[in-house]
Amino acid sequence: MTDVLGDPLGEVRDVRLVRIGRVDAGNGSLTVAEVGSQLPFPVRRFFTVFDVPAGELRGTHAHRECHQFLVAVHGSVTARVDDGARTAETVLDRPELGLYLPPLIWGGQLDYSPGAVLLVFASHPYDRSDYIEDYEEFLRMVRSGR
Repeated sequence: MTDVLGDPLGEVRDVRLVRIGRVDAGNGSLTVAEVGSQLPFPVRRFFTVFDVPAGELRGTHAHRECHQFLVAVHGSVTARVDDGARTAETVLDRPELGLYLPPLIWGGQLDYSPGAVLLVFASHPYDRSDYIEDYEEFLRMVRSGR
């Protein structure tokens, strides 16, 4: 993966903060990421999270197989990550900053600014059975190696 930023997430297993391309011009700006360099997986699905009321927590789950890449395309969002041993937070506050979450990382998002939009790229189509929503089950899976 190219242009991995410093280590604001500490030692959380395999989670990476990535700078994606940004081009500014007189007629507007754009950001760009390519599969294989900034995005470490083929994208099979994307979704946006927006209109999150103040104080609400989103996410709060892990995936068995699905990889995710989060980008705050507008406003700011605090992302919390947990590998079962270590927890860290980082603020996603510009569209040229992405957060890679591999499988078996407990994630959550909080502190959405007014008007914030979070774009999430996923490696798999939606599959309810891929979600781990019980934290104790997540810890058991991590400790057993799956």
